[in-house]
Amino acid sequence: MTTTTASSTHDGVPLPTLSDEAAVEIYFFIEHLFLLFESRFGDQIRRHFDDLRQHDLFAADFDGPPDDPPF
Repeated sequence: MTTTTASSTHDGVPLPTLSDEAAVEIYFFIEHLFLLFESRFGDQIRRHFDDLRQHDLFAADFDGPPDDPPF
């Protein structure tokens, strides 16, 4: 069993030292959890981002000059 060296702190989150096998198993668990979440809530998430994108398309640009054409 191979172990990695002590993990450094990334973004202020201390991480434990894991064996290569443990790191892969945790990775697969998180990936599986993400896919389950996406399959359940993916339509809602996409709908939310589509709504945000639609609002941005029609938003007035108050930073641009008043005589600047829209395209």
